Amino acid sequence: MTEATGPRVGGIVLGSTDPERLWEWYRTAFAPRAAAAAGPEDGEGPAHVLELSGTYVIFESRDDVGRKSVEPGRILINFEVTDIHGMARRLTERLNPHWVRPVEAVDEDVLLGTVEDPDGNYVQLFEVTGKSADQTAADSSAA
Repeated sequence: MTEATGPRVGGIVLGSTDPERLWEWYRTAFAPRAAAAAGPEDGEGPAHVLELSGTYVIFESRDDVGRKSVEPGRILINFEVTDIHGMARRLTERLNPHWVRPVEAVDEDVLLGTVEDPDGNYVQLFEVTGKSADQTAADSSAA
C-alpha cells in the first residue's frame, strides 16, 4: 500500500427530500447497530450521520434536490466488502433494492455490483479477490 499524499475524504453529504428514510436505508444496509447522531445545538435540527470505517456519511434535508436523482451515475458511493455475495443476499433480503448491475467479476481479481438507494443514487459494492487481495494483505502487514 502506498503512503497517503493528500487529504483523506472525511465525509460524504447526501442531500435528500427525506433524509431520515435515506439514513435508515444505509443504516440497515451497512451499519445495522448504528444510531442517529445528535444534530447541531444551534437549532438547525437533527442530523442523520453514519460513521463507516472512519468516513462520515451525512444525510441532509435539502429543498434544492428532487425526490429521485436525475443523474445517478454522476457520483457513486463505493463500499469495499469482504463477502460481496453475502452482502448482496443481505441487501436483497432486508431492502430488496433495484440491482443496476448484479454482482459479477470485472476481472480476475475484482467482483462488483451496483444497487440503487431510495433516492435513486447508485451504490457500488466491490470485493478484491485473488492475487490483488493477497498483495493488499501483504502490504498492510508490512506497514
